[in-house]
Amino acid sequence: MISRSLKNVLVVSLGFLFLFTAFGGLQSLQSSLNSQQGMGVASLSVIYGSIILSSMFLPPVMIKNLGCKWTVLLSMACYVSYSVGNLYPSWYTLIPTSLLLGLGGATLWAAKCSYLTLAGNAEAAREGRPGSELINQYFGIFFFVFQSSTVWGNLMSSLIFGQDPDRVEVSQEQLQTCGAADCGLQLNVSGSSSQPAQRLVWTLVGCYIGAGVLAMLVVALFLDNIDQEQSSQFRGKREPLSQTFLSTFRQLRDWRQLLLVPLTVYSGFEQSFLSGEFTKNYVTCALGIHFVGWVMMCFGASNSLCSYLFGRLAGYTGRAPLFLLAAALNFACIMALLFWRPEPGDLPLFFLFPALWGMADAVWQTQTNALYGILFTKEKEAAFANYRMWESLGFVVAFAYSTFLCLEHKLYILLFFLLLSSVTYPIVEYQQYRRPPAEELAYTSHGQVESSGREQVVCQQSKL
Repeated sequence: MISRSLKNVLVVSLGFLFLFTAFGGLQSLQSSLNSQQGMGVASLSVIYGSIILSSMFLPPVMIKNLGCKWTVLLSMACYVSYSVGNLYPSWYTLIPTSLLLGLGGATLWAAKCSYLTLAGNAEAAREGRPGSELINQYFGIFFFVFQSSTVWGNLMSSLIFGQDPDRVEVSQEQLQTCGAADCGLQLNVSGSSSQPAQRLVWTLVGCYIGAGVLAMLVVALFLDNIDQEQSSQFRGKREPLSQTFLSTFRQLRDWRQLLLVPLTVYSGFEQSFLSGEFTKNYVTCALGIHFVGWVMMCFGASNSLCSYLFGRLAGYTGRAPLFLLAAALNFACIMALLFWRPEPGDLPLFFLFPALWGMADAVWQTQTNALYGILFTKEKEAAFANYRMWESLGFVVAFAYSTFLCLEHKLYILLFFLLLSSVTYPIVEYQQYRRPPAEELAYTSHGQVESSGREQVVCQQSKL
């Protein structure tokens, strides 16, 4: 029989699975489906730009006042609004709903991370085990379920758009502009990526809206409100809003947080590259928009399986070897993409790159989030708000320069942040090795964790 904490982790994971089946599928298609005047990429820039702003202020206030469960639920409603905006995509529907999604995005992920961290610490205290061990496992389980949303969301788009009878062949002239061979700013996608029939777009978006609503129902009905008492106590104290608002910025006084900024920004860069640049300049350009879903399914399957595997493996190998593996995989992929000239005959390569990228991203997501939860146990809300803020900065910068820089230059930027992260992250890991957190050391002879009163009380938060 599973524990109550594990049940809550599974509920949160299932809710995110349904929600990001919708949003992940839409995000993968934005650069191709809503390509007019860069409208799709612009909406993604607005999303992550507003996430940056909301990360500065909203997560600590929302989580401490409402608790994790209700913060997650309200934030999910913001995501559903974006799916509704895609029914009739225009500047007047996509931009406002993108802004609303961004406001909810920061609070959603901060609440999820806090919930998983607290659930892991609470269960570890009951079992007399190190908190980091349970936190790693819970994040691994979450990302195993969550990352599979990429599979289901893109499976929907592939099956539905596969019914379009108007697909045309890719011309040799267009193939010359694919990949890093050409600057790609004048990419002509009128051939192989001709827009699907409107009825198919409506069918797909309708399915995505239904998935988002189902996610809200799962969380509302089955997720325990484990931090209800803490949020009630916080509201009773009437702590000045200015103090809570500024907690995200005060977190930057911690040198460990500053050294993790390059790694966190890189996480946004590498995710945006695959969903925005790889899908447009490699897959859509050489194969057609109907292949985007199948390729991203390969990424999602690899990411999901490796998230679970690495979450378990970290307990034996530690984080550092996994980060080294991820860096090596991304470095190899970036160098290969600089020289690869995609053609329809190279079909296996279109799936190999996302599979390898998914393995690396599984490490970035599971281990970086777990690292934040382990390092900043007393300031979880502010730390995870910083995580989302800096990761979103990577997204928004990457999407913002998407229509202005050549693909080759984008790959060089990606490579620079990868190398910078490879310098700053080991410093944090080394210091953590020399001075492990008190939670890891404070075991009594009876196997109980000796932690502060605040740590004993807080046992409730879950996702990133």
